[in-house]
Amino acid sequence: MDYSTLLEDLKQAMLAKDELKTSVLRMLKAEIMKIQTDGSGTEITEAVIQSVIQKMIKQRKDSFEQFKAGGRAELAEKEEKEIAILQAYLPEQMSEDAIRAEVRASKEALGVTDKSGVGKLMGVLMGKLKGKADGGAIKRIVEEELK
Repeated sequence: MDYSTLLEDLKQAMLAKDELKTSVLRMLKAEIMKIQTDGSGTEITEAVIQSVIQKMIKQRKDSFEQFKAGGRAELAEKEEKEIAILQAYLPEQMSEDAIRAEVRASKEALGVTDKSGVGKLMGVLMGKLKGKADGGAIKRIVEEELK
């Protein structure tokens, strides 16, 4: 997804009077604008946008868990809907089986046999699977595979 697609989708959401989608896309646009104007000179690429989206999804997942634990079902539901809107802008995520296969292949290639190699394995996997799989899922599968 590129920035122009985001702007067009924001425009369409506003025209359709879809308040939730408009709100989520405005927040996404604001986060991207923050990066653009922070003086770091970071070019807004598809990878940067994906990184921002993943960060926003992680924040919403954390909020979802807190609202759920606090008995605030209506707020948890809103966070869930926002996550769904944001996930639509990410490439299709890898299945758990595909992640597990990648973990096993990398584990073998690096010669990692126990938990002492978790950091090394995670470093390689996060680079390989960035944008394709959730970091939490990768970590969980790595820990399962190194039991």
